[in-house]
Amino acid sequence: MRLSKYFLPTLKENPADAQIASHRLMLRAGMIRQAASGIYSWLPMGFKVLRKLENIVHEEQIRAGHNPMLMPTLQSADLWRESGRYDDYGKEMLRITDRHGRDMLYGPTNEELITDIFRDSVQSHKDLPLTLYHIQWKFRDEVRPRFGVMRGREFFMKDGYNFDVDKPSAMHAYNRHLVSYLRTYERMGLKAIPMRADSGPIGGDDTHEFLVLADTGESEVFYDKNILDLHLGDRKIDYDDWDQCAGIMKEWTTPYARTDETHDEAKFNEIPEERRMSSRGIEVGQIFYFGTKYSDAMNAKVVNSDNKEVPVHMGSHGIGVSRLIGAIIEASHDDNGIIWPEAVTPFGVGIVNLKQGDDDTDGACEALYKSATALGLDPLYDDRKERAGAKFASMDLIGLPWRITVGPRGLKNGVVELTNRKSGESEEMTAELALEKLAKVYAGI
Repeated sequence: MRLSKYFLPTLKENPADAQIASHRLMLRAGMIRQAASGIYSWLPMGFKVLRKLENIVHEEQIRAGHNPMLMPTLQSADLWRESGRYDDYGKEMLRITDRHGRDMLYGPTNEELITDIFRDSVQSHKDLPLTLYHIQWKFRDEVRPRFGVMRGREFFMKDGYNFDVDKPSAMHAYNRHLVSYLRTYERMGLKAIPMRADSGPIGGDDTHEFLVLADTGESEVFYDKNILDLHLGDRKIDYDDWDQCAGIMKEWTTPYARTDETHDEAKFNEIPEERRMSSRGIEVGQIFYFGTKYSDAMNAKVVNSDNKEVPVHMGSHGIGVSRLIGAIIEASHDDNGIIWPEAVTPFGVGIVNLKQGDDDTDGACEALYKSATALGLDPLYDDRKERAGAKFASMDLIGLPWRITVGPRGLKNGVVELTNRKSGESEEMTAELALEKLAKVYAGI
């Protein structure tokens, strides 16, 4: 993409109403614009990152054996009355009456609707286990929406629902989701720690939140420092292997890690003092097992192997896809702007022309742009007639992990400058070697 043709309305100054780094930088980098309180338009660069995160979530869900689908944003209030949650949910639920006087709602979650779909379609344990999920816009009418996409009213979310014949099978689904979430966050360049949490209005006794450590997090968290050393890496996972999934669950949940809602000071003090850590955390996902809460209320049953009709055991599992963008920026930025991990960057490399209009530099940049495109590096070429300082500032603000700078002096020596956004380190090399290096970096993602 040529920057002269790209819609990227950046801001030089920090917006007065933006309180945290991710909100400031998303506005300044031209990723979002507020449409109403807690509701945002996603501009081209923000939308591109959103789609990258969505694709990673889809790939890891499908890898775990889960079935993608799509449910509507509007739901019938009758289903929520059937489960008993319509009146209990509170003012966060946006209630709507259609032209025929039917009560509707803008879905904050989908337990009722997915249970209705299941009970109309599945009758036998032979069709289990089953996990259905979708990625869809949600709405919760927050009393004080703030912090940009971190606590908005409208948000983009993956929510999945497992159906199993008994509790042991459902707990394997719980473990499987935990493992798939760990893989998902690692692919995004995030360290998300599973922490024992409170179930809230969803219900159930077993639940873990995934939190990214950041000073601006809304939750106070307490954890054993050793948990920061855990990584899945390139470990091969068999999601049908109950023992392997349970083993990974144990590995990640044995070290103490809890939110303030479930914090146990006595257990925390059993950890050696040098490993006791407290911080702030940003919630980016949560998994629940809630048994037969919804299947009992909504009569969702299957015939088991003993030919008896039993309620299905269920769980729900969510990832805040739009919220993740804010979390990534909170965890990865500096005074100059965003620092994108390679896996989720909107563009793989920025190309800066230091002397736009000069035949040699223009020609070199054109050749570099075409070669980078052919290699699948998805370059952003700053071909604007701007001074060099302004171009560098723009690249730092939008946070592309790599920048190739092309100028007359370097071209005389047959080199370009390759700069890493995170480390700030630069080195001169031929354009061919720079592209070869970047191709190797992105090949490993």
